[in-house]
Amino acid sequence: MSEPEVLRTTVGDLPLEEVELDLAGRTWNVLHTGAIITHADEERFLRGEELKLPYGIVLWPAAIALAHELATRDVKGLRVLELGAGTGLPGIVAAARGAQVVQTDRQELVLHLCRMNAQRNGAPMILHRIADWTEWRDNDRYDLILGSDILYAPGLHTAVRHIFESNLAPGGRLLVADPFRAASVAMLEGMERTGWRVSMTKWTVGITPPPRNIGVFEVTRGEGLRAAGAR
Repeated sequence: MSEPEVLRTTVGDLPLEEVELDLAGRTWNVLHTGAIITHADEERFLRGEELKLPYGIVLWPAAIALAHELATRDVKGLRVLELGAGTGLPGIVAAARGAQVVQTDRQELVLHLCRMNAQRNGAPMILHRIADWTEWRDNDRYDLILGSDILYAPGLHTAVRHIFESNLAPGGRLLVADPFRAASVAMLEGMERTGWRVSMTKWTVGITPPPRNIGVFEVTRGEGLRAAGAR
């Protein structure tokens, strides 16, 4: 019997679990430290009733929904930026379907897990970068910017809006998956008021009732809303 996979950290070894997901006619194997699917799972996690873990190395339902959404789209050749990549699932699906993917997170531990999952799923070509949204230095433009449950903190909305406005290529789009958090919906509504176009596809994640409803919001610039720095 093979030894279980672990993440070795300064606070000790964190055992990893594996989940198999069937998407786009193939099976994806994702390592994580726990899956947060239902509201009850999330409440236990946030209360710290179980081992307190960094958010990013937990598998969240928004990432599963976004991966399903990407599996329905033609992303071949697109330049893709994933914010707060976590376990890496959405970006891995995009890369395996032919996209050129950059995954970012502010924690090296999280990116290490991303690399492990990329290797397991045949997507070693993904670029991984440490990046803090409040000290953003990436000047590249991307056809598609991805985020799974990244809008929960109102204090970060200004920084995230700056990334959207500065790094989205002309004609590009955002795909943001979210479990309909009030702060997230408020930010997206604010973007609509300033000229962005927002549409939504709803996914249901989980087998154990009650399943979790996740919105995948597609956001594009409306007519007359120019990219930052564009002429």
